[in-house]
Amino acid sequence: MKLHNLKPAEGSTHKEKRLGRGEASGKGGTSTRGNKGAQSHASFKRKIAHEGGQMPIQRRVPKRGFKNPDRVEYRVFNLGQIEQLAEKYSLTEFSLESLYINGLTNRTDKVKILANGELKSKLTFKVNALSEKAKSAIEAAGGTVEIVK
Repeated sequence: MKLHNLKPAEGSTHKEKRLGRGEASGKGGTSTRGNKGAQSHASFKRKIAHEGGQMPIQRRVPKRGFKNPDRVEYRVFNLGQIEQLAEKYSLTEFSLESLYINGLTNRTDKVKILANGELKSKLTFKVNALSEKAKSAIEAAGGTVEIVK
């Protein structure tokens, strides 16, 4: 095989239709667009979601609820989960970096601690948010809490 005898596989290439190149081409005159109307003109562009006079789907379907643009999504951990994770990954500090390194969160996740379960080990917490019950439970177990923004 040499560069000068390379060619595409049989049937993989097609000649393009040459529209509007005279009557003899068979695609002259109206260039396969039909006679008159917006669609026959060069600058015609159909509107998004146009359904040919039928009521469009965005108007047929009922609207419900709303999405709050200011909502803050947290990756939630309960105290019971934290106890298990601390044993499994031998954590002494429960921070955003340590969670990311161990593959428990993404780089951009915000972390919130909730008070479901028991915490027995003494841990240092550096998280974005936590509940009041969780804070008192952590301090009762001898841990410290720091809120990171």
